[in-house]
Amino acid sequence: MISTDFSSTTRLLPGQSLRVALDAGTALMVLEGRVRIISPPSWFGETAFSVKNEFEEGEAYVAERGGWVEVDALAPAPARICGLPQPAPGTALRPSPVTRLLRLLLA
Repeated sequence: MISTDFSSTTRLLPGQSLRVALDAGTALMVLEGRVRIISPPSWFGETAFSVKNEFEEGEAYVAERGGWVEVDALAPAPARICGLPQPAPGTALRPSPVTRLLRLLLA
């Protein structure tokens, strides 16, 4: 799977959405505004689900596995996001508290 090139920032107006294919380990950094990121579908038993998290300015979403991610702009002001390359081994970005909780629950 090939991550979309985010060498420049992407601007989303309130209510706009973006779907992007990400490789595992790729991060999306929220530079401005507030967004909801919906992870690729997962299976829990016989049920498919997607995790929805909100991120504010300065927070990053790190894709734990590859797949299509949806980014929705939520704030009344435009949101700006940029993609960060996969970190070098041993220098991973710190996951959000929700991501850490999900890891514990699904382990």
